[in-house]
Order: sequence, then structure tokens, then C-alpha cells
Amino acid sequence: MLQKKIYLDNSATTAVYPEVIDVMQKYFSKIYGNASSLHNFGKQAKIVLNNARDIIASKLNADPEEIFFTSCGTESDNIAISGILNAYKQRGHIITSSIEHHAVFYLCKHLEKNGYRVTYLGVNKDGIVSIEDFKKSVKDDTLLVTIMHANNEIGAIQPIETIANELRKINKTRKNKIYFHTDAVQTIGKLQLDVKKLNVDLLAMSAHKFNGPKGIGGLYVKKGTHISPITFGGHQENGLRPGTENIPAIIGFAKAFEISNTKIEEKNRHIFNLKEKLKKGILDTIPNIIINGSGNKSVSNILNVSFSCVEAEALLFMLDRHGIAVSTGSACASGSSGPSHVLSALHVDPIIARGAIRFSFGCYNTETEVDYVLTILPDVIKKLRLISPI
Repeated sequence: MLQKKIYLDNSATTAVYPEVIDVMQKYFSKIYGNASSLHNFGKQAKIVLNNARDIIASKLNADPEEIFFTSCGTESDNIAISGILNAYKQRGHIITSSIEHHAVFYLCKHLEKNGYRVTYLGVNKDGIVSIEDFKKSVKDDTLLVTIMHANNEIGAIQPIETIANELRKINKTRKNKIYFHTDAVQTIGKLQLDVKKLNVDLLAMSAHKFNGPKGIGGLYVKKGTHISPITFGGHQENGLRPGTENIPAIIGFAKAFEISNTKIEEKNRHIFNLKEKLKKGILDTIPNIIINGSGNKSVSNILNVSFSCVEAEALLFMLDRHGIAVSTGSACASGSSGPSHVLSALHVDPIIARGAIRFSFGCYNTETEVDYVLTILPDVIKKLRLISPI
């Protein structure tokens, strides 16, 4: 029987706040109407749907009609990117980064097979794209820029505001506007986001990354953005995302967002201190390791470490036996072969990349848990290196 259960995979998903579970309960059994129905049950559901939209919009400094509910961040990314491109009548050019989440990265690969040209901007050693490279990559037929706010494997925060400002200058000289989308799944609920300050046209969200329920996401679409639906059916979400709204999850999304935005700086300090404590402990006790990405330009909760002469999956399973849950990278890449495309973009040696582990913290983690990890990890690494063929 495990002595400890320590969850350090909060970038994959998070525990739902108890308050969120409590507030969701009655929408399964009491206020359970379809928000599209015209009777009183439906009207009740419509009211709470609109209230949740108002809450999320106010926290993002958006208008309620700019917020659309989806099933997850991946769907939000797909609606944003394909929806913009479908609104154009010609194939053209797309700009993205080489370290995007698979929801964007694989979609861009798919689009290349269907006549679009894609520029994948490289990143520096910290995982940050170059503004100059971005400006040089813009073409006469560029239709869309899609660059994530923060990377899900190394935590690198991209200069979204600066890119948006440069894009605004470029758009002043063009007949057709280039739209700007950002995947903010790893920053929503962790940073204070203001869509007007970010100056993006589209922004993807997912509730389960900030202690909300799974199966609910959101998409901000700036007023005036010319976007077409990619699925068809009912008139829900103004036709952009047809299908019966998941009212309990939407209520949970709004409640989790409210809680996460309360004392956000204090929470980030707590989480950052845990990350720094673990990083220092690893550097002090384990030789031949590499910290992937930057600690200065990254979200507070992600630490990606490569352990030389160690297979990451073997390390993951060994730590799991001690009750410590970590990740080898993106949860969406679990089971895939080959090195992480993110670490490849950072030019990490493929052999070193095979030993990369992502530790990601949440609001419920403690210093005691970090201390426990640091008592287990060095011995586990030593054992794995003794049997390593590398």
C-alpha cells in the first residue's frame, strides 16, 4: 500500500475545487432543462447559462457575446483555426510556432496536406519565438497567426502582446486582415488575462486546467472577427458551436474561474516557490541533468528536467510506485513514439530528450510533498542509471 500520493501532473489536469462540485450538483437533478427549450425548465437553464457567460467575460475583460462554450481546448483551437480559414475563399499562408500543442501542431500539418502553406517559427533556448522572425515570415497571402500563450511542456510564455502590436501595424498596410489566435489553455486561471490588452482575435480555454470540470472549454472571438462554423446542427452558441450546452460543466467552468482569479498572485508565489525548491533540490543532489526552457519567462507551475542516461517512461513508472505522479510531456502525446517535438525545437539532444520529465504543480501541492520527492528521486535515478544501456 502506498505511503504517499503526490500529484505533480497538474498541466495534464487538476483536481476539481470542492466548491465547484457543490455548485454543479443541482444542475444535474433540479435545474436540468435544455437551455434551448421554451418552457420554464429551459428558461431556468438559459438564465444560468447566460450568468456563467457573463462571469467568464467579465474576468477576461470581454463582452458576453464574445464567449462561446466548447467541449475542450482542442475543440476551441480547431474551431478558431479552421473557422477563420473557412471564412476565406482561398488557400493561403499560416504562421505558427514549432512548439504548439498537438491540437494546433497536428491541425497545421493536416492543413499543409490540403493546400495551405505553414511557417513554423523556431524558438530560442528558452522556448521563445523571435519577433523579428515573425515579422519576416509574414507573406502577402498570410491569413492567420496562431501562437500559444504558454507551452504545455516547458511553460515558456510567448510575447503575445508584442506580436499582436506588430500584427496591428502590418494589418494597417493590407487589404485583408491577418487574424491572431492564441491557445491560452496553460495560462487561463493562472495568469490575469485581459483579451483587450493581449489584443488577440481568438483565444482558446479549457476548464480542467484550473480546477474546473473536464469536458468543457471556451473560445473568445473578438467582435468583427469573420469566422465560419466547422460543425452544423442547432443554433446554440450563435451557430458557431451547435449542440446542447453542458450546463453543469459550464457552471463549474465559471465557478472555477472565479475561484482561480481570487488571490492569483499569492497562489502563483506559492506554486513558484515549490517549483524552485524542487529545481534547487534536483540540481544539488542529481548530476548530469538539464533544465529545459526558462524559469524567468515561463508559467509558475511547470518544471521540465532531462535526466541523462535515463528513460523517461521507466522513471515515470518508478516514481508512480512511490506514489508520485509526473508526466513525460503532454498528456495528448501519451503513447506516441519519438522525442517530444517541443524539445526537438529547443535542439535538445534526442538521447537527452528521452529522459525528460515534466513536473507540474497546483494549488494543493505542499513543501512537504516536494521534500518527499527529493528523498525518493535521487535513489531512483541512481538505480535507473546503473541498469541503463546508454
